[in-house]
Amino acid sequence: MKLHSVALRDTGQFPPLLLDYLDQKPELKAFYSVFPSVDEAGKAIDQRAGFDSAKRQTLVEVLTRQYKGIADAPDFSVLLDESTFTVTTGHQLNIFTGPLYVIYKVVTTINLARTLKENYPEYNFVPVYWMASEDHDFEEIASFNLFGRKYTWPGDHVGAVGRLDPQELETVLNTLPESAPLFEKAYLENKTLADAARCYMHELFGAEGLITVDADDPALKKHLLPVIEDELFNQNSSRLVEETTRELEGLGYHTPVHAREINLFYLTDGLRERIIRQDGTFNVLNTRLEFTDEEIRQEMNEYPERFSPNVVLRPLYEEIILPNLAYIGGPSEVPYWLQLKGVFDHFVVPFPMLIPRNFALYVDAASRHRLEKLDLSYGDIFKEKHQLKHDLVERISEYPLSLDLEKYAFAEVLAKVVNKALDVDVTMEKAVLAERARLFNSLEKLEKRIRRAEEKKHDIQVGQLQNLLDTFFPNGSAQERHDNFLNFYLNNRNFISILLEHFDPLDFKFNVLEE
Repeated sequence: MKLHSVALRDTGQFPPLLLDYLDQKPELKAFYSVFPSVDEAGKAIDQRAGFDSAKRQTLVEVLTRQYKGIADAPDFSVLLDESTFTVTTGHQLNIFTGPLYVIYKVVTTINLARTLKENYPEYNFVPVYWMASEDHDFEEIASFNLFGRKYTWPGDHVGAVGRLDPQELETVLNTLPESAPLFEKAYLENKTLADAARCYMHELFGAEGLITVDADDPALKKHLLPVIEDELFNQNSSRLVEETTRELEGLGYHTPVHAREINLFYLTDGLRERIIRQDGTFNVLNTRLEFTDEEIRQEMNEYPERFSPNVVLRPLYEEIILPNLAYIGGPSEVPYWLQLKGVFDHFVVPFPMLIPRNFALYVDAASRHRLEKLDLSYGDIFKEKHQLKHDLVERISEYPLSLDLEKYAFAEVLAKVVNKALDVDVTMEKAVLAERARLFNSLEKLEKRIRRAEEKKHDIQVGQLQNLLDTFFPNGSAQERHDNFLNFYLNNRNFISILLEHFDPLDFKFNVLEE
């Protein structure tokens, strides 16, 4: 296995806000705390020193309960040690892990914990996978792509996806091209989708020290109560996010997150709906539920688990209950975290290092041979498809396909014609220029016809290029955002080991793993 890399900017796939953050543009310094590097990590450790021991105790108790029945469960007692910190990633509970990049997130997180341990041996670093078990967007988690086919969990489901019954996925398991014991065990032997995800993540990464957290838990939610109260009665987070958003947009950046007036959902079995303030009462959208101020205070104190943070408050919740140093996110997640710095400051919660996950393209031997045969580099494949085809045909053609020299010659002649016409009659300029435009338009069309004719002569090479692009960008999407990890894992059980060996969590480039 060989590792190649391409600069993130050269791929054309990443937002300017992420790229400029990684370039440490001075104007962005106010939107984060510690830039991710081995040397700077010491500052993040100092900021997290003295993390609340009561929260550590709650975390250990919750994890012990959640892992009950799992063989070889981790020793959670290390989290009670004040010299132990976490590094975290999170994602929705996509069935069968969803797109490949979910695995990349977890691998990046595990490798970051290893890197920090090597450089700060006096501390412990635990990689954490935070399940978005309270998310209610079923459609976003209900399908995955394997070997060119899309598999979908049928039916309509509402409420928090982590509470759904995974045994319904037996119909999907029965249609797979080959058995997947890992997921058969996870989905058929557990009662909730969150339990199933914990099961397969432990099977895949438990030996690497990964701990999976389900924050949909009343004991953990109790630690969020001050935020819940502030959000309901003061709505500070909306104001703070809007202020930061205006600043970032003033610098010319697109911001992915929009804050609500109240950034909380009301959560029960089969229900997760927004809480709004209307006519002096709190209402739960699309229901008849309403609360007075006194009633909602009583509700949140008795049932804190019924208050579910949205995308604005979820990161804050994570940092409140975990002794966390870093969050590993995707190309949209890191930018939206930058919108939240003011919220963290308001609640006096340390802002973690923001680290983009490792990005990668996996190239099998057959694709590598096609790439070599077409004389393409890994940088080339990120070019616009039309330009890539244009360059290929130009390179392999026996004849020059461009009419640029001819256009230049015509331009010189026409310039003389224009001058001569003007000497005779100044009113003729418009007519001559119109003829010039018509002629150049004809040359453009002729050039395209010549190029198409040459492309036909090289149908095989053009077809090989298209097949290669379909492999690297299935359905026009990046491989890591489309294909499931089983595409590679079923053919090579060392796939995850390869990722763990080659990914560098603090090397912010696009990786190409080549067989």
